[in-house]
Amino acid sequence: MAISRVITPVEHSQVKLTVTIDKEDVHDQYDNLVSDYCKTLQLPGFRRGKIPKNVLERKLGDTLKGDALSRIIEKSITDIFEDEEFPKENRPLPYSTPQLTDEPVLDVGADLNFSVTYDVFPYITLGTWKGLELEIPDIRLTDEDINRELEVVRERNAIVLDRDDEAPAVKGDVVTVNYAELSDTGEPLAGTAREDFVFTLGSGYNVFKFDDEIAGMKKGETRDIEKSYPDDFEDTDLAGKHKKIRVTLTALKEKKLPDLDDDLAQDVDEKFKTLEDLKTDVKKRLDRNLETRLRGIKINKILEKVMETSPVELPESMIRIELDSRWRNLARRFNTSPEELEKTMARSGQDAETIRKEWRPDTIKALHSRLIVETLVKDLGFEVSDEEVEKNYESLAEETNVSVEEIKKYYAQENMAEYLKEDIKEQKLYDLLLVENKFTPGPQGNYADLAGHNG
Repeated sequence: MAISRVITPVEHSQVKLTVTIDKEDVHDQYDNLVSDYCKTLQLPGFRRGKIPKNVLERKLGDTLKGDALSRIIEKSITDIFEDEEFPKENRPLPYSTPQLTDEPVLDVGADLNFSVTYDVFPYITLGTWKGLELEIPDIRLTDEDINRELEVVRERNAIVLDRDDEAPAVKGDVVTVNYAELSDTGEPLAGTAREDFVFTLGSGYNVFKFDDEIAGMKKGETRDIEKSYPDDFEDTDLAGKHKKIRVTLTALKEKKLPDLDDDLAQDVDEKFKTLEDLKTDVKKRLDRNLETRLRGIKINKILEKVMETSPVELPESMIRIELDSRWRNLARRFNTSPEELEKTMARSGQDAETIRKEWRPDTIKALHSRLIVETLVKDLGFEVSDEEVEKNYESLAEETNVSVEEIKKYYAQENMAEYLKEDIKEQKLYDLLLVENKFTPGPQGNYADLAGHNG
């Protein structure tokens, strides 16, 4: 098929592809379609395959031209994109379907002209990525941080015992409750019931923060409580609202914390002989965690600065796909399907589209940052040797406490080794970015906030 094409860039990483098909090819394609119809259609008064062309055209003229037009456009677009000489940068994204910009009309005796637009991979102009001066928080590990982690170890090794049926619930007890929101008339609201919810009283690890309201309850007791939440409440779904909740205490247990001594250290791991051994290990682990988190902060600071001088126009389809992915991940966290999650959100007065709009700025920022990383990795030509891959297998095995053979078996599945190589390339880039840029200590912070211990 004789085709000429013109590619014109348009805004938001789209291109307009204008196609012209020679009139002879148009005529041939139309004739082929009419011949196929003459052989397969059956009309009253004619045997199958014996319909005269002029009769068929008289009865199905517009339909024939419409079908022929669709076939010609589809075939020409397929031929263009399958052509190895067609520029890679002007190929459509896998999730971007070319859209006609107008309604072409088929004239069997003339050239056919039509245009489609579609999203292409965005081009990014890299700005300054080295020689930057950036401020990061000044955070250092303290004895308080180590002691806090030791308390976590005690919690993990606590013994949980049933309390007496007449004992009132007190702070520190492990409680199991059933609860549901109530209507103004005191009836449970559909879809709000939760059964066998377990948390430590006083921890605040429950949606409605009803720790104080259920303190003093006994096993088997039911209590209707009311809570008003301030406008700036941490959970935006509850902020500024008044709730009635029915709570039933179904189980009550107390935790017996072990003493912080050599016996506890040996219970945690046989490699520890004394409490000091455990403390040393905790400090090393926290130091590594702090180093990792500060590395992440530095890299994010660099990329945010590079974004300021590296403009890019993200195609709408790329943003949409990323938002869809985030929605699927959220559904997976709630162990449900994306469709069911949307219905659940709707029942609680939340709109999925509103949530996606709230996510949009962060999504755009994440995509912008990802494009910078991918472009730098490509431009700087990072490569990964077999020795580097092997070393990463060993490091992963040590971190996860499994054998190197198990790690290799995992990465042999579904070509996961290629993902590991890409990650190694990115880490090489990050190492270079950390060397090529300067960091100065900013306001003093604390490890607990960085690690999320203080919410």
